[in-house]
Amino acid sequence: MLNKNIETALNNQIKLEAESSQLYLAMASCAETRGFGGTSAFLYQHSDEERMHMLKLVKFVNERGGHAIVPALAQPPVSFDAIQTIFKTLLEHEISVTESINNVVDDCLNEKDYTTQNFMQWYVSEQIEEEGLARTIMDKLNMIGNDKGGLYLFDRDIGNQASAPLA
Repeated sequence: MLNKNIETALNNQIKLEAESSQLYLAMASCAETRGFGGTSAFLYQHSDEERMHMLKLVKFVNERGGHAIVPALAQPPVSFDAIQTIFKTLLEHEISVTESINNVVDDCLNEKDYTTQNFMQWYVSEQIEEEGLARTIMDKLNMIGNDKGGLYLFDRDIGNQASAPLA
């Protein structure tokens, strides 16, 4: 049976993953309406990936005898002033997700729930990749600045990255 404290922590993480999916969906929609097809494809894919992260947690909680709660979500921002703002927001959000995952792992260790702690290691590894990718994107965008040609090439390149299969 899943410890109630761990169940609560995992349900909080479920909500955060769902919020991530919604945030990236809002970013994708904003980018798409501004003609950034590659960026929107990348963000739509990441929205789907975050939803899969949420579902993985839902199934785990239920399989361990807990009850996964499907959360109500606040509306994410509707618009972002620039592609750079989208990815800066994405990086900041991923850093907060990493902090939350680390807190869940800490809770697992404090409760001596090594099964859940082991399960959460996948998320720890995933966050290393997510933050690294977001930082790399920000580095590229900082290099490009407001150069329209550079933004065009960035959008094309990130769209090609989005065409790779989901992890």
